[in-house]
Amino acid sequence: MYFSKITDAKINFFSFLWHALFLALAKNFMDVNTIIPAMLINAGGTTTDLGILTAIMIGGASFMQIVFAGFLFKRRRKKKYLLTGIYLRVSALLGMGFLLAQASRMPAVYIISAIFILISVFSFSGSFANISYTDILGKSIAPAARKNFFVVRQIIVSIGILVSAIVVRYLVRHYEYPKNYNILFISAGVLLLIASFGFWMIREKPTDFESSGINFLSVFKAFKKMFIEDRNLRYYMLLVNSTGIGLTLVPFYILLAKERIGLTAETVGNLLLLQIIGMIASNLLWKFIIKKGDYKGLVRTYAVISSVLPILALLFSASKTIYLFIFFLSGFNISAYQIAIPGILLEISKEQNRALYTALSGAGSFFTILFPIIAGVLIPRLGYPPVFGFSIVIIAASILFVNKLNCKQSAEGI
Repeated sequence: MYFSKITDAKINFFSFLWHALFLALAKNFMDVNTIIPAMLINAGGTTTDLGILTAIMIGGASFMQIVFAGFLFKRRRKKKYLLTGIYLRVSALLGMGFLLAQASRMPAVYIISAIFILISVFSFSGSFANISYTDILGKSIAPAARKNFFVVRQIIVSIGILVSAIVVRYLVRHYEYPKNYNILFISAGVLLLIASFGFWMIREKPTDFESSGINFLSVFKAFKKMFIEDRNLRYYMLLVNSTGIGLTLVPFYILLAKERIGLTAETVGNLLLLQIIGMIASNLLWKFIIKKGDYKGLVRTYAVISSVLPILALLFSASKTIYLFIFFLSGFNISAYQIAIPGILLEISKEQNRALYTALSGAGSFFTILFPIIAGVLIPRLGYPPVFGFSIVIIAASILFVNKLNCKQSAEGI
């Protein structure tokens, strides 16, 4: 009889945390900031290749949400679409694992081409799943419990990724390329599959669209209308673009490490581990900042650290010991971004428009698509300082954008 007293809210809270834990365990096996860039470089990828792949993984994945929004927006229940996106990601990861098992027998150009295809499937199916995830999360976690949920989730995520970082560090160092990456991607696929079990438990309530006059054919008109009428949404899109630049720079820190201090398997493992330790160490700070106010202070802190990191990377790229500290600080940034950006989206949206807001904010990630491609082309020609300097200006602008946001309307319409 005890189980009959468990509320849907508690089941959903547990379900999202289950997914968060196993996704965290999987994340380092497929980390977009260290593992995938290092794998591409080991496979023979160029600076331009790295720029394009970064654009796909970070900016392109968000941009594709606008393509899927028209299909998903009016679906009253989205759980099956969420699971479909996850299983496509699982398939792409397993495909990467089996591809790398054959890498020693295949020309580099075939390997790199296949990497682009599979990572595109992995990234874009993540966009498809994310629209449903955000919508279901907004319906399932009460506004009063959201900040607590994000902090608890981040603590669980930090523990999971620390455990997996230690395992990944061992695997990367213990096995040679490509066997090490073969094991990593197979493991990531299995863990992501286990993570999906949490969503089978979710008790999703249908979304009420009776008060909305938007239908499938008018979705893109709705985008235009919301962009014009909603000042909050416009500044949020600018915020996503400017803060996203900080994340797109991390793979280039990997490339700089290869050029200046060498990129051994041990180095990759150490960079990843320190990044994870930084994420965990930052959680207490973020909890304090959120308690004192809203997500704005978190974004401001993120902007300051992101602006300092490129300078530190250039100053200390010749010192292997000090350079490791850059990835420790990048862990602070990743953690802050993962708490603040989705948290703000939930604060400024309502149940009836959350899927559209998610899609439109993703479409607004255009500069995070363009920047890594431009950086990949310009760095071999101009060097790192001009590219990093330009990025600092864009990241600093995020402080102006977040100051314009109104994050006090979360209870409205929920």
